[in-house]
This record gives sequence, C-alpha cells and structure tokens, in this order.
Amino acid sequence: MLKNEPDIIKGCIEGNRASQKALYEGFASKMLGVCMRYAKDRAEAEDMLQEGFLKVFQGISKFKNEGSFEGWVRRIMVYNAINHYKHRSRKFQEDLDQEYYDAPFNDELIEKISAKEIVALIQHLPEGYRAIFNLYAIEGYTHKEIAEKLNIAIGTSKSQYSRAKQNMQALLAKHYQIMNEPFEEAK
Repeated sequence: MLKNEPDIIKGCIEGNRASQKALYEGFASKMLGVCMRYAKDRAEAEDMLQEGFLKVFQGISKFKNEGSFEGWVRRIMVYNAINHYKHRSRKFQEDLDQEYYDAPFNDELIEKISAKEIVALIQHLPEGYRAIFNLYAIEGYTHKEIAEKLNIAIGTSKSQYSRAKQNMQALLAKHYQIMNEPFEEAK
C-alpha cells in the first residue's frame, strides 16, 4: 500500500502529475516483475509496464475501492500482458485430439535457485508456454479462464501448461547443473 494512497488516487483522477509520479514510483518495480514473467526480455517488459501504466491512469476513476488498489493495478498489468501476447499474432495451434499428459515436476530444483533466476528461466520458455505457465501457475487462473482469455481450447491450455512444466524442469536441471559444475582451471 502506498503512503497516502487515497490522496494519490484522487490526485491521479484529477490529472495531477506529482500524484501520477508517486503512483508510478510506488508500484513500478513490483509491476515490472509481473511484466518480466510474460515478456521475452527486459525491453519488452518495460514496454508492457509503460502501456500498463497508461491504462491505469486512463482508467483510475473506475477503481471502486473494492479489494486492494495494488491488486487492481496488477490485474491491469496482467491483462495488458495478455493483450500484448495476442497482438504479436504468434498464436499456437494444437491438435485437440492429442492426449493430455502431465509430466512429474521436481520441486527440489526450484528450492535451490532464487526467484530472480526463476523469472529469467521463465523468459526462456517459448511464448505460448510462457503465457500459460504464468496465467496458471503464478496468477492462478483456471484452464477454462485461460482458454477464454486467449481464445484457445481448454485442452490446448492444459497441454501447453504441461509442456511448459517439462521445459521449465529441463531449464532448471540445466541451470542447476551449470551452477554446480566444478571449476576447472585452464591448462
């Protein structure tokens, strides 16, 4: 929660630049973290962040003080990331008759690396996998909700999530292996 949040919100509604700056500075780093999970790199995440804050400022009068303001801003950032994903028009297609599978996921690997490293690994997932992994595993949307938001079949959401987990496990294993290889001096 921002210090003087109600005053800052009121100032933003009135178009006060100092209030807009305070709101941006209060949430930018957290919301950049949200955007980083959906983007392929930092530059794209920063673009998403800027677009998201424009939408926050344009729609701030619609905030009804139901729930946290930070949660409202976060939802706008997530929806913006979804729209950004849709507009890139690299939609993935799957054969819906393909059998859904769920590979086991090794939780021990996750415990050994930092959150920053996990975000970096998420960015290495293919675009479709990355979007669904974030929406399901991190944001908590159901496969039905994801399917509706991305205009895909529920089975596609499930299979893409399963593949995302497999890719994440492979990335984590490779990362962990690299981080734990003994250093050998050049001869």
